[in-house]
Amino acid sequence: MCGIVGYTGPNPALSRVIEGLRRLEYRGYDSAGVALVSEKSGPLIVAKKAGKLSNLENSLTNAFEKSTSGIGHTRWATHGGPTDTNAHPHISNDGKLAVIHNGIIENYVELKSDLEKRGHKFTSETDTESVAHLLSDEFGKSKNLAAAMRTVCKQLRGSFTLLAIHSDTPEVIVGARRNSPLVVGVGDNENFLASDVSAFISHTKKALELGQDQVVEVTPTSVSVSDLNGESITPKAYEITWDAKAAERGGFTHFMLKEIFEQPDTIFDCLRGRLLHEEQQIVMAGVDNHIEALTKASRIMIVACGTSWHAGLVAEYMIEELCRIPVEVEYASEFRYRNPVIHPGDVIIAISQSGETADTLVALESAKEKGAFIFGVVNAVGSSIARLSHAGAYTHAGPEIGVASTKAFTGQLAVLSMMALKMAKAKGSISNERYVHLVNELASVPEKVKEILADTTVIERIAKQYKGASDFLYLGRGYNFPIALEGALKLKEITYIHAEGYPAAEMKHGPIALVDENLPVVFVATKDMYYEKVVSNMQEIKARKGQVIAVATIGDDVLPTMSDNIMFVPDIDEVIAPLLSVIPLQLLSYYVGIYKDIDVDKPRNLAKSVTVE
Repeated sequence: MCGIVGYTGPNPALSRVIEGLRRLEYRGYDSAGVALVSEKSGPLIVAKKAGKLSNLENSLTNAFEKSTSGIGHTRWATHGGPTDTNAHPHISNDGKLAVIHNGIIENYVELKSDLEKRGHKFTSETDTESVAHLLSDEFGKSKNLAAAMRTVCKQLRGSFTLLAIHSDTPEVIVGARRNSPLVVGVGDNENFLASDVSAFISHTKKALELGQDQVVEVTPTSVSVSDLNGESITPKAYEITWDAKAAERGGFTHFMLKEIFEQPDTIFDCLRGRLLHEEQQIVMAGVDNHIEALTKASRIMIVACGTSWHAGLVAEYMIEELCRIPVEVEYASEFRYRNPVIHPGDVIIAISQSGETADTLVALESAKEKGAFIFGVVNAVGSSIARLSHAGAYTHAGPEIGVASTKAFTGQLAVLSMMALKMAKAKGSISNERYVHLVNELASVPEKVKEILADTTVIERIAKQYKGASDFLYLGRGYNFPIALEGALKLKEITYIHAEGYPAAEMKHGPIALVDENLPVVFVATKDMYYEKVVSNMQEIKARKGQVIAVATIGDDVLPTMSDNIMFVPDIDEVIAPLLSVIPLQLLSYYVGIYKDIDVDKPRNLAKSVTVE
């Protein structure tokens, strides 16, 4: 989850590293730190502070400005609390080597014990510090930082991205990765290493992918990649397609709000070139090239975490209804451990914004070994899940900086909708009339999202009214049930208010006991086949004096008479409706968070990408 950046080149390293950390702070903000060195083999200079990056910036002195190579880290704490001492970088006992780390070293206890027996002194509670000591020992033997890194990585168990710098080789930064992201940015006589490309997008759009158990050495003018045995590897190069402005707030108060308002464009970008509206065709190479594997699957298993899991639930409803293929939706964290029954030919759809989610990756590796066909739905080009999959589709949502996912979710829904429609068409499981109707409905989504976003004053008023609530209940049926879950999750993430999503019909089997005049109950109640049933559920809540907030279809004249507050969305087919009904719930969470004076871009205890267990 932590953010990592490294720079070596002719320009001041500090400004490059700090800029990168600002763009990576969404990955963790428990502490931040830098280690820098000048090209003249000066001493290693280190600064680190608990708390947000601004705390570190306020502590820096002029001494840091002359360095031309450096590494930086923003932390999401795992081993050891968020203190100055536990902050990265961690330093060798001789003060010459610094290392930063994203991941977990599972065997650090035994490594630390052995190092202490050899005279090494530890100052922190982290698993990372053992790596600094190991690297220092190995560098002392070879005087080659890349060789030292290869030797050390062979001793480590767990997941990691590591960057290391040594004052004796001031222009060299060495990195390594295993089950955690690391990308190289290739500039003009300068090179970068980072957790993702947003860290260096202002300076170069040329990037290199790194694979599992690979070590990279960068200088201002060279990039060398090898495996752990020292065999040279030619990494895959690619061009970053989005602009640096996409990783900036662009006049919005928060990234989250910017990303909510970007959804008309990001959904359009996802559909563009794929949904050929006038021709009534869907073109998706990843699906086209493997259509038989997808349509003839005896079952499909969707594996995901968090918001992506909710997208998977929507996909389950779509694929089963349109394609008549049984679908199971699994939490990746549980799927990987419960020894699931997987047969050759089973299809696994893996959904992940980052493409680096640790639990999902491990689950996929196991399923792939058992003969499953892996289809990845990810946002990050060149990510681990993308490389592991047999085929896939990118969501093209651009960088999502806000920790709570918004535009990535609707991008996932757009991709999954196209997949389901294309598979149904190929299989002949829906009529051509139904297919054409749904294609038209999907094509209308960007403009209808614009309609919702055109006026948010009602949602802001509702948020202000209920900012003091201690609990929320979210209810929905059919396609709206996963959206109820997603709405509850957003509220928890952004406002710290306890919220629970539940199937509306199941409300009578327990949650109704919570209902009183103080409980806001959010109904996702757009016009669909369950509408009348949901109206009945709403009456049951009103009979018990619950506060009803409804997401309803424009033109509905029934729900306004039964609701204390109402948020309208345009009319659309129920299969496509989740792309619209989720938008008011995103805004509701955002505005409640604002009225509670919470930093919605950096909610406590959370990080954007969960790359550790």
